[in-house]
Amino acid sequence: MQDEVKKVVDEILNPALQFHGGGVELVDVDETDGVVRVRLVGACHGCAGAALTLSGFVERELKKRVEGVKKVEAVF
Repeated sequence: MQDEVKKVVDEILNPALQFHGGGVELVDVDETDGVVRVRLVGACHGCAGAALTLSGFVERELKKRVEGVKKVEAVF
């Protein structure tokens, strides 16, 4: 699952977020619980819309594209 998550981060999430000056860094994938931990970077880190970016874009895309992802958590 980690390789699949990394591929989505690199090919889907970061290109979209970099358009706005931000990005996401993969920290950990817990395959047992289906929890992916990420760090928002650049303009996304500390942005007022960071929670929406995390749940409305990052989590949604990972759940849709990688079987077994149940939750995405931000690490600061």
